[in-house]
Amino acid sequence: MSTIHIVGAGPGRADLLTVRAARILARADAVLYDRLVTREVLELIHPGAELHDVGKEEGRQEEIQRHILDLLEDCGRRHQTVVRLKGGDPMVFGRGGEEWRWLVSRGWDVEVTPGLSSAICVPELAGIPVTYRGIAGGFAVVTGHRYPAACQEWSAYAHVDTLVILMGVGRRAEIADCLIAAGRDASTPVAFVENGSTPRERVIVTTLREAGLCDVGSPAVMVVGAVVNLRGQLIQAPDFDTAVDLTSLLQVGEAHTRQAC
Repeated sequence: MSTIHIVGAGPGRADLLTVRAARILARADAVLYDRLVTREVLELIHPGAELHDVGKEEGRQEEIQRHILDLLEDCGRRHQTVVRLKGGDPMVFGRGGEEWRWLVSRGWDVEVTPGLSSAICVPELAGIPVTYRGIAGGFAVVTGHRYPAACQEWSAYAHVDTLVILMGVGRRAEIADCLIAAGRDASTPVAFVENGSTPRERVIVTTLREAGLCDVGSPAVMVVGAVVNLRGQLIQAPDFDTAVDLTSLLQVGEAHTRQAC
């Protein structure tokens, strides 16, 4: 019986994949990948694999999700190693849990490979640690697509030390207004990190009051909190050398495994 792997692709850079994820991609027979999976990661997939771009389109999310489930079963019947490849970590706002549950209910053998979540590593790589002793003792990760969109939905998060918002760029003005209405200081620092970890990365630093006026594109991670101010003390010139020698990577992993045995 074939195995369906739900794999996290990390934030974008190919060298931020886990060794396990790289090994699975190297032997995959079929891969269904999301919109945020970068070209650099796709280049690590086995050359003979069947590739399916199943990225969501605004207004067609449910239709495409049904297609993904049907396609997973179709690939599972025809191939031994099927990969559902998702940006970041597959269980953080990626419907990974829903797909996992559905596949298990249909009798499929499922294995999960976690990935680096953009909620933590994208701010971190941009010089913004989500916690810092004396500044932020905790953080919350929230989707920008909260329904209903009423401000009371944001009141529970208004005073969290560090608030990380994914998929919230399109509603940034509304989110900022709701947080202020719930008691968050309008002068609270805010950062948007576009295309985090890639050569196209752009960081916009502002305040909650001005967040809705910024020119920000998707995908971007929104960070609210005093830790944003640490960026000026921590950031250095980024290293965007994303070239990965897959053979060397796997050999290193195998060498460590042999030593552990």
